[in-house]
Amino acid sequence: MNTPRTPPGDKAAELERLLAGGGRLARWRRWAAAAAALFLLAGLGYLLLRGERDAAPRYRTEPAAVGDLVVRVSATGNLQPINQVDVGSELSGIVDTVYVDDNDRVQRGQVLARLDLAKLRDAVARSRAVLAAAEAQVLQAQATAAEARAALARFRQAAELSGGKVPSKTELDAAEASLKRAEASEASARASVIQARATLQSDETNLAKAHIRSPIDGVVLARKVEPGQTVAATFQAPVLFTLAEDLAQMELRVDVDEADVGRVEVAQQAEFGVDAWPARRYAAVITRVGYGAQVKDGVVSYPAVLRVDNADLSLRPGMTATAEITTLTREGVLLVPNAALRFIPPTAPGVQKQRGGSLLDALMPRPPRPAPRPPEPAREAERRVWVLRDGEPVPVPVQTGASDGRMTEIVGGELRAGMEIITEALGTRP
Repeated sequence: MNTPRTPPGDKAAELERLLAGGGRLARWRRWAAAAAALFLLAGLGYLLLRGERDAAPRYRTEPAAVGDLVVRVSATGNLQPINQVDVGSELSGIVDTVYVDDNDRVQRGQVLARLDLAKLRDAVARSRAVLAAAEAQVLQAQATAAEARAALARFRQAAELSGGKVPSKTELDAAEASLKRAEASEASARASVIQARATLQSDETNLAKAHIRSPIDGVVLARKVEPGQTVAATFQAPVLFTLAEDLAQMELRVDVDEADVGRVEVAQQAEFGVDAWPARRYAAVITRVGYGAQVKDGVVSYPAVLRVDNADLSLRPGMTATAEITTLTREGVLLVPNAALRFIPPTAPGVQKQRGGSLLDALMPRPPRPAPRPPEPAREAERRVWVLRDGEPVPVPVQTGASDGRMTEIVGGELRAGMEIITEALGTRP
């Protein structure tokens, strides 16, 4: 089969067409490769910039607000009656009768218990007999003295009538001595009467003390004796009853920590609760702050006494109570959380992110940021908080006042109400 030949002129034209098409294809491929490279570089730059943006720290903020600040001091103690009396016995003996029991109301002078009176009555009778004997001795001594006095008077009269011849001087001296002895015997007898009367009075007092009486008007808190029990008061008076004068008014005795005692003063108000009434709060007022220190387990504290109204008798002696003492009240002051005063930013203050104007600058490695320098320690009243401006923490100096442990009063500085202050760094975005 014979193939038709192409004329030489047609071959040249066809070759030119093929070469022209191949050039356009090469140029297209070069443009496509350049566009792909540019797209890749743009994507890489976007990822790098986004990673840097996402690596920026996030913060939790809270607005500075105006409110009331109440500073309280916490102290724990026990409730006690204002006047509590332990009633005992000065005498030893056997308890014969007990007339009262726990929670009984008693009056001053009321008999609470009585000891066995047999021996005491015998002692009184014996003392009365001794007194009677002593009084009889006085009469006898008086008679003897009167007799000696009369004899001496006769001797003196005889001597006067006889001109001093009779009686003799020895007889006259003996009569005078007899009178002095009689007068001394009379004085001794009178002293014995006084002694016997004192013994009788002492025995009668012991007989009266055998009746244990209440020294106050109040209520019996504890009865510690039973009929038939032996009371031994040899070295100290045993406690038989514990009385409280008035439970409508009580005292809460608390221990104030040494770090708080400087803020606690007389007449400050307080409130407390007890486990028996968990939903109820009681009012109290400080009446005394002690100067004497108490050390328990290495902790130093000072005693304070709070007066409590217990008109409904819902509180009982010995109950444990935790009191909240109001030491300071500020109304309408600027407050910030204490966490804002403790906050320190993770980056150096004032260092901004540095971005170049071109993609090449964004892709170029940058020198490491300088390590953040810790802020200089500020004085207690001159401190600073941090606020967010353009996404960066900026320090704001403030002057602080009182604090309740959670919020702090701002008494000066550039901080204003409503400004968002940083309280915590939350880390980078996920």
